[in-house]
Amino acid sequence: MRRTVIAGNWKMNMTPAETKAFIEELAPMVKGMDKCDIVLCVPAIDVPAAVEAAKGTNIKIGAENVHFKESGAYTGEISAKMLVAAGVEYVVVGHSERRQYFGETDQTVNLRTLAAVNAGLTAIVCVGETLEQRELGYTETLLKYQTKMALTGISKEQLKNIVVAYEPVWAIGTGVTATADQADEGNGYVRAAIAEVYGKDVAETVTVQYGGSMNDGNAAELLSKVNVDGGLIGGASLKTDKFTAIVKAAN
Repeated sequence: MRRTVIAGNWKMNMTPAETKAFIEELAPMVKGMDKCDIVLCVPAIDVPAAVEAAKGTNIKIGAENVHFKESGAYTGEISAKMLVAAGVEYVVVGHSERRQYFGETDQTVNLRTLAAVNAGLTAIVCVGETLEQRELGYTETLLKYQTKMALTGISKEQLKNIVVAYEPVWAIGTGVTATADQADEGNGYVRAAIAEVYGKDVAETVTVQYGGSMNDGNAAELLSKVNVDGGLIGGASLKTDKFTAIVKAAN
C-alpha cells in the first residue's frame, strides 16, 4: 500500500510566533486523522518553533530546501545534517520556484535528493512542465526525464524515503488547477518513469503527490484518482480550516 502524504509548502510565509500559533490551532483539528502523513514544510527560520509545537501531535515537520554538501562556504544554505539535528523529517527538493528563481538544475536537484536521503530525510522531489512545454506535447517526455534525473543514484531501498510531487508549473500559484484526469495522467508518467528504472512492482510502492493549486474544494476529486497519493499544498496550507479539509479528504 502506498502511503498518502499531505504536505503543506509554506514558501516564504509565517514568522516563528505565527508558526507556533498555527500548529497549536491545527493540531486538534487533524487529531486522529492517521490514514495519511501530515507534513508542514516551513521556512528555515521557523523550523525550531514548528518542531517544538508539533511535539506529541501527528504533524511532521519538513524544510523547503537542502544543500548537497555537508558543510562549507555556501552562504545562506542549510545541510541535511543540520536539518536532521533540528528535528526535520521531510524536505522539498527542486520546487519550480527554486528552479526558476535560484538556478536549480536537474543535476543539483539530484545532488540535493541524494544528500537528503543519505541523511535519513524523506525527500519530496518536485517535477513539472511549463504551459509552453505542455502545449508542444512534451509533458510525458519532460516528466520522465526529470524524474529519472532526480533519482539517479537512488537505490530501490532508498525509494522508501522518496516522494515525487508532480507540479505543473502552469498551475502553481495561478489559481489554475489541472483537471483530475490531467493530474492522474501526469502522476502516471512519473510512476511509469520509476517503473522503467526500478520495475513496476517497485513503482507501485512510491508515493506520487499532485501539487499545483490543490485546495479544499478540489482535493477530494484529485485524491480519488488512482495515481494521486496526496498533495503538495501551497496557499491552502496557510489556512488551518482549508488544510484540515484537504487532510480530511485524504482520510
